[in-house]
Amino acid sequence: MLRRRFFLPSIAAAALLLAATTGAALSGGFGATAVAATNGTLAATAGCGKAPTLATGTRTIQSSGQSRTYNLRIPDGYDRNRQYRLIFGFHWLNGSANNVTSAGYYGLQPLSNNSTIFVAPQGLNAGWANTNGRDLTLFDDISRQIENDLCVDTTQRFALGWSYGGAMSYAVACARPTIIRAVTVISGANLSGCNGGTQPVAYFGIHGIYDSVLNISQGRQLRDTFVRNNGCTAQSPREPSRGSLTHITTTYAGCRAGYPVQWAAFDGDHTPSPVDGSGSPNDSRTWTSGEIWRFFSQFESTTPPTTPPPTDPPTDPPTTPPPTGEPGTCAATYRTLNTWPGGFQAEVTVANNSTAPLNGWTVGLTLASGQAISSLWSGTNTGTTGSVTVKNAAYNGTVGPSASTTFGFTATGNGATAPSNVTCASP
Repeated sequence: MLRRRFFLPSIAAAALLLAATTGAALSGGFGATAVAATNGTLAATAGCGKAPTLATGTRTIQSSGQSRTYNLRIPDGYDRNRQYRLIFGFHWLNGSANNVTSAGYYGLQPLSNNSTIFVAPQGLNAGWANTNGRDLTLFDDISRQIENDLCVDTTQRFALGWSYGGAMSYAVACARPTIIRAVTVISGANLSGCNGGTQPVAYFGIHGIYDSVLNISQGRQLRDTFVRNNGCTAQSPREPSRGSLTHITTTYAGCRAGYPVQWAAFDGDHTPSPVDGSGSPNDSRTWTSGEIWRFFSQFESTTPPTTPPPTDPPTDPPTTPPPTGEPGTCAATYRTLNTWPGGFQAEVTVANNSTAPLNGWTVGLTLASGQAISSLWSGTNTGTTGSVTVKNAAYNGTVGPSASTTFGFTATGNGATAPSNVTCASP
């Protein structure tokens, strides 16, 4: 499990790790070939159509003159002609690839519905100092080995990690922006270097407001690197107050198309699995896995946009909230996205079918017996079982004519039965 074994010994340890970092980028190799792939010349890898020789389990690979290992998880029923997502999950300091694997790759593997190849590399000295770029080279070497043998969509490569693993994910985003599609950094800091760090990459940062190991200010600095790179409108996102036992997720406005930045601050300390309404982290009840999976799965299997980000400095968004109480007409449509034994992921689309904008919306639905919401994003719910209402979040309450927005959730129970009595009202 992820809990209790995650904590870095002290902030001083993090500082020492930072001092040892070089994070040098490499030229050629996997990086050179992958640039061409994401520029639209080829979406499928050399492994497509081949009978695979790799199998789920622990693999050994030679990298930078050293024997390194990684855990590989190939989807059940692997189809050699299907292009799969590829997700790297980096472990924390004194953690291991086995820890990441046993926790379902930060909870994403159960949500993937066999759509994704997962990788958990093992860091030297149980960390990611990335000395002389050795861990970036490992990322390149593992990627090359997998993609020469398995069928991967080169526009669907992702990385995530917590603490030191988040730092390594940030280093990958900085140094491999034409290879990696998006990253999630949970409670991270600049410990593994940032070679480059000037090109856009879709970015999701998650951090506790009173993190006693890596202060939230360090996470904000990483976030702001990609706020700038992605051309987003600068802002200071709302963060929850101490004692609220909740989280606030903000999607930045004005970002370059295809390169969103998202920030989630939670009322908690240094943990990858915070739970709303509780001071005790819990892997199975945390909202993070659902929000991360939603962030990664929003990207279609297409080449990212190539237009440059805007050169004019962004302007701050209005500080006054949109008006509420205006009449409007909306409709809510439910769909199940993924199911797994004991749980499922769903999405509700709120559509404005009128000629006037919606200024706030509320969706009602009745969950089937045995179903219970475990995490919900892009809305605020009242109730988790039976009759549930969901109101808009601060950023998606205004819906223009003939436009729509969505909210999503993960839940326990059997996802085969859709909720009943799905309604939508505005405000």
